[in-house]
Amino acid sequence: MRAGSVRGFTLAEVLAALLFMAIVIPVAVEGLRVAQRAGQVGHRKAVAARVGERILNEWLVTGAQAAGQPSGAVLDGVFEYRWTVRTEPWSEDAMRQVTVEVAYRVQDQEYAVRLSTLVDPYVL
Repeated sequence: MRAGSVRGFTLAEVLAALLFMAIVIPVAVEGLRVAQRAGQVGHRKAVAARVGERILNEWLVTGAQAAGQPSGAVLDGVFEYRWTVRTEPWSEDAMRQVTVEVAYRVQDQEYAVRLSTLVDPYVL
């Protein structure tokens, strides 16, 4: 090697590095997006479960079923949780099953949580 010579990368090495980055970077970004969505879904699912439990308790304790309000929406910060309540006969006994479903969106995808309980049909 001469004293003043400078060595660099060949065109093939540069193209190979660019190809490698073109493959790895989108995969890494998608992995981060999936991880972020999983975190958001987990947090909002916990909030939806709390909303559902509160709606179910209010529905049974305050007699909201008599008011005929089987659906609504709750805002938690900027996030909306839509809920619906339905009652149906229970097949095992002379009781009724009350189910509240709370729906929410994460990254333009719909998710839902369902909570159910059994009640005496004479209470409803």
